[in-house]
Amino acid sequence: MDAREVDVIVIGAGPVGENVADRAVRGGLETVIIESELVGGECSYWACMPSKALLRPGQALRAAQSVRGVTGGSLDPAAILARRDAFASDWNDAGQVRWLDSAGISLVRGHGRISAEREVTVEQEDGSVVLRARHAVVVSTGSEAAIPDIPGLAEAEPWTSREATSVEEIPASLVIIGGGVVAVEAATFFADLGTAVTVLSRGSLLSRLEGFAGEAVRDALGDRGVEVREGARILEVDRAGDVLVTTDDGEVTADQILVATGRRARTGDIGLRAVGLEPGEWIDVDDTLRDPGSDWLYATGDVTGRTALTHQGKYEARAAGDAIVARAKGEEVDESPWGRHVATADHRAQPQVVFTDPEVASVGLTSAEAEETGIEHRVVDYDLGSVAGAALVADGFEGKVRAVIDEERRVIIGMTLVGPGAGEQLHAATVAVVGAVPLERLWHAVPAYPTVSEFWLRLLETYGL
Repeated sequence: MDAREVDVIVIGAGPVGENVADRAVRGGLETVIIESELVGGECSYWACMPSKALLRPGQALRAAQSVRGVTGGSLDPAAILARRDAFASDWNDAGQVRWLDSAGISLVRGHGRISAEREVTVEQEDGSVVLRARHAVVVSTGSEAAIPDIPGLAEAEPWTSREATSVEEIPASLVIIGGGVVAVEAATFFADLGTAVTVLSRGSLLSRLEGFAGEAVRDALGDRGVEVREGARILEVDRAGDVLVTTDDGEVTADQILVATGRRARTGDIGLRAVGLEPGEWIDVDDTLRDPGSDWLYATGDVTGRTALTHQGKYEARAAGDAIVARAKGEEVDESPWGRHVATADHRAQPQVVFTDPEVASVGLTSAEAEETGIEHRVVDYDLGSVAGAALVADGFEGKVRAVIDEERRVIIGMTLVGPGAGEQLHAATVAVVGAVPLERLWHAVPAYPTVSEFWLRLLETYGL
């Protein structure tokens, strides 16, 4: 079979794969991207965009109602779903395909498998296409929901995040298994849409973040009628009409069940054995996102196991694309920490926002992670509701910020914020962490009055500056 030869082949046309391809084309390399589903990937159609479209209306209504003098207001579930559909482009990728065309990226639809060194075979409805790469093959196939091995769960045909974010009929009741980001965000928007929600979490909510973050979200969900059971051990799931979940603390019945217990790499059927890697596993890469045992195989985004955040995956994609271009042209590759061709921020500077109400925003290390690494550090907490700007945002504003400070270098190495609009406050913290801005210099970054960002001043005063 004749093969088409190009410079770079990208498997997976989600936002991460699109960014790799874009950087390669900008660098003058002929690039083909392969997609078996919708161009735009998980984030565009089943994750980031539709979930945030479902979350925003309830958040906006509560924000308005938290200011004295604002009365009335209600949510219209049908209109909310219609708005969600618009943000998901009605699950039509024509707009994304037009962008590929405008960027000079060739699209091949079908299921791509690595079939030999630098070679990908794409299975299509009417046959197969073989592509060979002069310089690089990049795997950007992402991740998929993992279903835990609980008796009866698979047979109950549970929803995953895909079904939850693309829901057409709002269930009267829903049981959610899990306590991470997907679980708490889904609990928030389904409760807003009128569903009676029960969350069954094996541990505390948002357990990878600072403890006070999960506690604030748990309390807020409870205030809105969500039943949260932390420490629940699920024994069995049965579905004969309604869903029946048996736990070590009693039974829960609901119209529908959502599993949000983590994700696994989408690498089970992409030909990894052809290059000596194990199907179904995360792909280990160096900081230029290249397989250490290869000079041509790269991986970016969820599939690496380094990150499960779209923005961080796109950051990796930019580094990988630029590194591929540099190597193809025989140029120097800057592999030093924070260099142009590496994803250094993956390790200790990943920003994340949980779009619950209150929002949770974090970057860098938690206090527990700083303790584990042995860094001499100090934790400084401050009540966000104490600054004048917070009182203007909402009557009874409640929130908290925690800074984790490296005492030897006198820089912030982690920050977590909980409260209304916390996500919009995060990037300043990200700049402080990535830039390793000395506290004495941060003292001169004067926050505008009266804004919530005045907490920076108060935080530094609490520290002792």
